[in-house]
Amino acid sequence: MKIRSILLNLAVALIALIVLFPLVWMASVSFMPTGEAATFPPPLVPSRWTLEHYQDLFLNQGMGRYLWNSFALATLATILALSFTVPAGYAFAKLKFAGRERLFQLLVAALVVPAQIGTLPLFLMLKGMGLVNTYAGALVPWLASIFGLFLVRQYALSIPDEMLEAARIDGASEGQIFRRIVLPTLQPIIVTLGLFVFLGSWNDFLWPLIILTDQANYTLPVALAALSREHVQDVELMMAGAVVTVAPVLILFLALQRYYIRGMLAGSVKG
Repeated sequence: MKIRSILLNLAVALIALIVLFPLVWMASVSFMPTGEAATFPPPLVPSRWTLEHYQDLFLNQGMGRYLWNSFALATLATILALSFTVPAGYAFAKLKFAGRERLFQLLVAALVVPAQIGTLPLFLMLKGMGLVNTYAGALVPWLASIFGLFLVRQYALSIPDEMLEAARIDGASEGQIFRRIVLPTLQPIIVTLGLFVFLGSWNDFLWPLIILTDQANYTLPVALAALSREHVQDVELMMAGAVVTVAPVLILFLALQRYYIRGMLAGSVKG
């Protein structure tokens, strides 16, 4: 039994090493002098640690602007998505209205439709509204999510009906019930959904590439792709850009992972 436990721990450590190695090497390369990563065999650690590539990104390549664009869009997308999705998910779980089950089934069925199919119609619609090359246009796909609605509904089903009825008998309005009872109860799934939306918006490449035509409005993934065309041979600079793109969301995920795990485990067994 002890040998089996040791072997299992070694296997887990090996898998973790395989998963983490590209990230660690990416960070290491970003501190190497120009051209060092192109040597063979590639070095694992810099011969001389330098911040020149990060300085180049922020002083010459406008990375600070792109970082702010990504942060602003991801934050607004998260706030808007939660504002629409959480009340809707709660309504589908606990409020009675005509056609509730049929409408929910229709929405769930739409999950099988690839999001890319709606890209062209959405772009043409936003073009007609004059929202091309605007942050408002970039935010539209994140206003509501069927998956997020499903996630919130499944979690909200765990709220006891007796608790809600008791609050109504005590004279609480639906708004008060939602603010004082529902939102605190849904905290794990709200954090989970917020993390999903923030990470998805931060890492999204296709839609910002389509809707944002002005380079000053680029988000980090789009800006990094544009930068790679100009500096295709500068591996160290590209790795520094990748670190700037990955580090904020990695830190955010590590900070909120306990809420994320609670939300996913709880939401997977409800309903």
